[in-house]
Amino acid sequence: MDRVDTIVIGAGAVGLAVGRALAGAGRETIVVEAQPLIGQGVSSRNSEVIHAGLYYATGSLKARLCVRGKELLYALCASHGVDHRRCGKLVVATTEGEAAALRVLQTRAAANGVPVEWLDERQAKALEPALHCVAALSSPSTGIVDSHGFMLALQGDLERAGGMVALGSPVDSVLLGAGGAPHVVRMADGSEVAAREVVNSASLHACALARRFQGLDPAFVPREHFCKGNYYSLAGKAPFTHLIYPAPADAWLGVHLTLDLGGQAKFGPDLEWLDARRPEDIDYTVDPRRADGFYAEVRRYWPALPDGVLQPSYSGVRPKIYGPGEKAPDFRIDGPALHGVPGLVNLFGIESPGLTSSLAIAEHVVALLELATG
Repeated sequence: MDRVDTIVIGAGAVGLAVGRALAGAGRETIVVEAQPLIGQGVSSRNSEVIHAGLYYATGSLKARLCVRGKELLYALCASHGVDHRRCGKLVVATTEGEAAALRVLQTRAAANGVPVEWLDERQAKALEPALHCVAALSSPSTGIVDSHGFMLALQGDLERAGGMVALGSPVDSVLLGAGGAPHVVRMADGSEVAAREVVNSASLHACALARRFQGLDPAFVPREHFCKGNYYSLAGKAPFTHLIYPAPADAWLGVHLTLDLGGQAKFGPDLEWLDARRPEDIDYTVDPRRADGFYAEVRRYWPALPDGVLQPSYSGVRPKIYGPGEKAPDFRIDGPALHGVPGLVNLFGIESPGLTSSLAIAEHVVALLELATG
């Protein structure tokens, strides 16, 4: 049986970042991926926004890892020539009630170490003349990134450090070692690989996979819920140069306007809870009829949005570990100190801002494994 130091399951942005960090720390590392290419899951179906860290509870993993990850991501993009733009974002209030919510967000941003600037209506419209609002928060450190270019850079670093990505290699189960014995990763083709450390970064599949980890108490595996976000592209050119987000409501950031690196505008994602119990059962088709609800939402901050210009684009599914009506939890990054299994880290519920946080998540995983080994 082949043996390596570490196996990371899942070659999305987070799995590749974790593999890169572990290989860079001197471990013989393999990132195994079920699909024939890297980044074909959640990482290929998002808004490609570099989040600033405004929204998340102060002191939470989401807040800390987003703020740290953002700086690491900008630095890597600069050093590796990954296409990106620090375009900034306006979070807008269209009523006085929403303005009060923006003040709360302003306070949270300050506590999280995120620079923001309060803009009155005149100042906001000076930046974006097509905008309707009573106030806005400007977030200058928000940006956009070529997520596939970023993942290729991660893979390149991983391989230069001696690591490897094994594509088309789905994992069936893991027999967790006891008493210092290595973990045995069983592949779908029947082959087995022994590893001292296993990191489960399988995103939509992470919970179901962890239930097939022999030796892990099921109490440490949350139930997964799948929530679809549909995106619609704008026919024609948008009159905005910043990303535009409405004031947040609960755990949803509203129908926001984002830009890609070519300047094309898209709207979304919306929030569609799915009945699917397995990732394989998810239908990613974007229903053109759902665009009807977008027009009223967008016209609250862009009244001049013409009729008939929103076209179905793509959808993504969030790997949530809570259901409709429940409070959104923090990232779950479960290391040996929690579940008691040496050399195992499970990543659960890594939804937004997972892409932004990926390099900081990688640092955190390495620290959890090194802490466990002393």
